[in-house]
Amino acid sequence: MNALTIAIALQEAKQQLLSSSDTAELDAEVLLAHALQVARSYLFAYPERVLTSDEIIIFQEYLEQRKIKTPIAYITGHQEFWSLDFIVTSDTLIPRADTELLVELVLQFHAADKDKKISIVDLGTGSGAIALALAHECPHWEVHATDWSVNALEIAKQNAKRLHLSQVIFHQGSWCKALPSEKKFDVIVSNPPYIASDDPDLQCGILKYEPASAIISSLNGLQDVLDIITQAKRYLKPQGKLLIEHGFQQGAEIRRIFSNLGYSNINTYQDLAGLDRVTVGTY
Repeated sequence: MNALTIAIALQEAKQQLLSSSDTAELDAEVLLAHALQVARSYLFAYPERVLTSDEIIIFQEYLEQRKIKTPIAYITGHQEFWSLDFIVTSDTLIPRADTELLVELVLQFHAADKDKKISIVDLGTGSGAIALALAHECPHWEVHATDWSVNALEIAKQNAKRLHLSQVIFHQGSWCKALPSEKKFDVIVSNPPYIASDDPDLQCGILKYEPASAIISSLNGLQDVLDIITQAKRYLKPQGKLLIEHGFQQGAEIRRIFSNLGYSNINTYQDLAGLDRVTVGTY
């Protein structure tokens, strides 16, 4: 592999990944840029640059991980969400583009309150993506974030520091039980586990690598959703909103849970693919 240039390395890497990835060319570019610690644009600006032996070894290690379908985010340790760069590890869920709908809806519902001090909590924050995206958009808001996982919470705190969002307050514990008992919020938002333990998709793609506690829930995937909707009533201000992300086939059942527990103005919103993704209720 002497005199291996960036151009040749990308070409060979793409061929290696074709059988394991639908985005082989992009994966090769992202992994090589990460191995070289440069932006992807550098690869196209200097295609004749020769890789060092150490760079080749590192790049090949990344390729071997990708060949067994390890998610790119877990290889690079980074994932973009809401145009922000987040550290992610195997202790955290990988932030999805679909989850940006939660952020969009909160900003939409409180468009007139951007410069006010309203209070929001993100339950099960993981890498901190939702809480930090909201804090980034609305610096005046009082944003709290919880997670039962000490390791995940540490990653969220690191992301807050990197993004200079020191106003976010973190709490360790399970859902609303992690919060101060006297605290009330204008908005509670969560992307909880909502996949049933026998769902065949758990053995496919990214889900196979993510922490089970962040994706699997009992009661056919609805136990954590039920717990949050039940607990949130105690922590919402009058007319406060609860927003929950869920599976595309769970909308009707989750609306029923909201209704049975006394919420009103219950609506389900669709993601970019037109699938049910977030249900909102007012208490």
